[in-house]
Amino acid sequence: MNVNLNEMFAQVRQRHPLIHNITNYVTVNDCANMLLACGGSPIMADDPDDAVEITAICGGLNINIGTLNQRTIPAMLAAGKRANELGHPVVLDPVGAGASSLRTDTAFRLMREVKFTVIRGNISEIKTLASGSGTTKGVDADVADQVTEENLEAAVAFAKEFAQRTGAVTAITGAIDIVADGERAFCIHNGHPMMSAITGTGCQLSALTAAFVTANQDTSLEAAAAAVCAMGLCGEIAHQRLTDLDGNSSYRNYIIDAMYRLTPAMLEKGAKYEVR
Repeated sequence: MNVNLNEMFAQVRQRHPLIHNITNYVTVNDCANMLLACGGSPIMADDPDDAVEITAICGGLNINIGTLNQRTIPAMLAAGKRANELGHPVVLDPVGAGASSLRTDTAFRLMREVKFTVIRGNISEIKTLASGSGTTKGVDADVADQVTEENLEAAVAFAKEFAQRTGAVTAITGAIDIVADGERAFCIHNGHPMMSAITGTGCQLSALTAAFVTANQDTSLEAAAAAVCAMGLCGEIAHQRLTDLDGNSSYRNYIIDAMYRLTPAMLEKGAKYEVR
């Protein structure tokens, strides 16, 4: 099935979407650099008095609950509602949903009050949002929840059902990534295990996804799948650069470098996925 992932990426390069990120302070710099590397443009504003105005001048919004506090939660809600009013795509990254009451309750409130274009998280976070049954290890997926070839069919059905219920494209990332709407699911096999040794690859991916869906608003499913493939492919390319002296810090930088050098043709050739 030809879904023109290269065209999804080409639109990002051509349109240079400006993305407002209310994200966590652990990874904010990496998210900004990932957006620049893919051809987008980042802006960060998390004060309630600033966030709504900034949202209005941007094309898309990325909300990440990784380092919540009582000041940023109102900013997330206000910015999300403003983006909805303007018809801008909104991505939710429910980091650590299930790990604490504040994170879980905030994720549920955001889902009640803001319409999301894409909800991207690991399987444990998405299971928490779906039924409250997911378990996390801090902000990482619990091993008991992980998607494998053996349970892939059930995971695809779960992702489709969650997408249908929420009206948002569901992106579940892990060893095997699933990007689904209510009818179709991309099962993606790009990436490298070392990506889990870096803080923030998921946060970077959420920012990247916001750029892709903002540049391709009529094809959110395909755009989100293209973003996930691109991130995974860059993880593969970056790993090939590592020497015996390099570690996870160099690997993080190499991933951003790989995105900067990635072309639509390279993405089309290197993407590994099936549609179910």
